[in-house]
Amino acid sequence: MTITPPTHNTRPDGELLPQEAAVFDLLETLGIDYDRVSSDPADTMEKCAEVSRALGVPICKNLFLCNRQKTQFYLLAMGPDKPFHTKDLSAQIGSARLSFAPEEKLWELLRCTPGSATVLGLMNDTGHAVRLLLDRDVYEAEYLSCHPCICTSSLKIKTSAVLNVFLPHTGHDVTIVDL
Repeated sequence: MTITPPTHNTRPDGELLPQEAAVFDLLETLGIDYDRVSSDPADTMEKCAEVSRALGVPICKNLFLCNRQKTQFYLLAMGPDKPFHTKDLSAQIGSARLSFAPEEKLWELLRCTPGSATVLGLMNDTGHAVRLLLDRDVYEAEYLSCHPCICTSSLKIKTSAVLNVFLPHTGHDVTIVDL
C-alpha cells in the first residue's frame, strides 16, 4: 500500500470528491486541526492498520447499523481490534435485532460509501437520523482517527475537538458504550 507522509492541516492536492471537500471545508471553518495521510483505498481494517502506523493512532472501526425495521440508524466507532457482538451493544442501547444498514442508507444519510463510514459523515445527517455510539476507549482517547468520507485519506483529530466543536456544530449527541 502506498502512503504519503503525514501532512498537518492540509487537504489533499487536486480535485476532491464533493463529500471529501465538504469535510475539509467544515474542519477549516471550525478551526479543527488534523494530521492527514493519503493512501490507496483503506477500506478494510487490515489496510487501515498500515495507515494507523503512519498516523501514530489506530483508525476507528466504524459500523453503520440499523434496527430490524430499518427505522433507527447508528454509527458505532470502536477500536480496530475489538470484536463486535450485536447482543452486547443491543442491550446497552435498547435496540434489539441490530444489523448492518443498507449501503444506500449509508450514502443517503452520511454521504459515505462502504469502507469510508466516519463520524465526520454526521455533518451530512441534517435530519439527525443517525445516533452516534462511541466505545468508551475511543471516547477517552486523546486522538480519534477516521476517514473524511472517503477511504483514500485518513485524519488524526483531537477527540476533544470532535466532541466539543464538531458534534455541537452538527447537533449530534454521543452515547458512550462499553464493548
